[in-house]
Amino acid sequence: MPKVLIVDDDINFCQILKSYLTRKGYEAFDAYSYSDAFKQFQADSFEIVLTDFRLPDSNGLELLKEIKNSGKKSAVIIMTAYADIRMAVKAIKMGAYEYVTKPVNPEEILMYMKKALDVPDGIQPEDIHSRSHTAHYHEKIEYVYASSREAKSIHEYIDVVAPTDMSVIIQGESGTGKEYIARKIHEKSKRSTFPFVAIDCGSLSKELAGSEFFGHIKGSFTGALNDKIGQFEAANKGTLFLDEIGNLSYDVQVKLLRAIQERKIRKIGSNKDISVDVRLITATNEDLRDAVRRGAFREDLYHRLNEFSVYVPPMRDRKTDIEEFVWFFLGKANKELEKNIVDVPSEMMESFLSYPWPGNIREIRNVIRRAVLLSKGRSLQIESLPREVIGSTVWKTEIELQNGTDLKSYTGKTEKEVILTTLQKVNFNKSKAAKVLNIDRKTLYNKLRLYGIEFNPE
Repeated sequence: MPKVLIVDDDINFCQILKSYLTRKGYEAFDAYSYSDAFKQFQADSFEIVLTDFRLPDSNGLELLKEIKNSGKKSAVIIMTAYADIRMAVKAIKMGAYEYVTKPVNPEEILMYMKKALDVPDGIQPEDIHSRSHTAHYHEKIEYVYASSREAKSIHEYIDVVAPTDMSVIIQGESGTGKEYIARKIHEKSKRSTFPFVAIDCGSLSKELAGSEFFGHIKGSFTGALNDKIGQFEAANKGTLFLDEIGNLSYDVQVKLLRAIQERKIRKIGSNKDISVDVRLITATNEDLRDAVRRGAFREDLYHRLNEFSVYVPPMRDRKTDIEEFVWFFLGKANKELEKNIVDVPSEMMESFLSYPWPGNIREIRNVIRRAVLLSKGRSLQIESLPREVIGSTVWKTEIELQNGTDLKSYTGKTEKEVILTTLQKVNFNKSKAAKVLNIDRKTLYNKLRLYGIEFNPE
């Protein structure tokens, strides 16, 4: 019987979910704080850990980090509210199996748990070199050859740079498909028959980075119970992909630069150099040039890595691609969930086009998969979407009813314009605006910050 640990400070929620999972054949335990969860995790082993992002004494990312550092094979699913979606995307990159948005649907949770338990044991962080022959089971961002000018430009860059041995920096927000681009470059390169190895630099501590990059020998430090092959050596003759390169500490940057320049590495605890031949592709969600100016990133390392650069724009800047991604992921979800949904109502597509998609392609995939799971019949249902996504459609209806405004007058306007119009009509009274928009004040504040809207005090 698989063991699952539910971590949330909402006692009623824990008890309800615990009861549901018990009926489904799981041995469920609950914890109401980070410290309680950590104690239980140390004392026992759990196949699944379900944790809220916000905990009274810490957060789900810290718990995720401890679980990953423990070496235990536990799949972690983050439960988060809309306001935390960027952090949820970060959690995926840190090794979380999946994240789900609140309010949580138990059937959705159960589906992810079943999928997590089917993951082969061989796919683990310590065996990352073996991923060269397998798809990422949760991190992989699937892509579609979209028709926008920006998308076509990206694929042209891939075709041009792939046959070379140039180092590439891929810049873009989380969830835009940077690893997909790196993989496509590798697949079209002369190194395609050799390993593609991906490392998430954002999850590497200063102490672990040296061992992860270069390996270590048994007994070289406390906890080094066996010899370890570093990822440079694992990627030999292939491609090494360093995601979120800007998160590396200055000391680690120095060691990385030496390995690139000399094409040699040395395991921790060893006095022998090992020659390596790897192509480096890096990704970042920040402007490394600015980091260089601030002294946070070595200029010589930046120039070594930046022989060619690719910028991936966020989905809010490439609206014409959204509809193509919606239909693409609808087809994938139909196949995965054994559904036959063939229609997306026009008001839903309108919401998709007006929503800013802070989680980018990854968020589109998750929203569509959730909608397919919850919808009945052959058409997606508006109520199957998270509240923030359907917001613009609901708000327009509410404004039309309360203010006598013709709904058609809002056609084509952005969510930002609708919010501004509402604020002006209620004299910038935030409580009244939230009521008219059919959202709570917290969501309104998040939207104001998202769009950079300045407003007068009530």
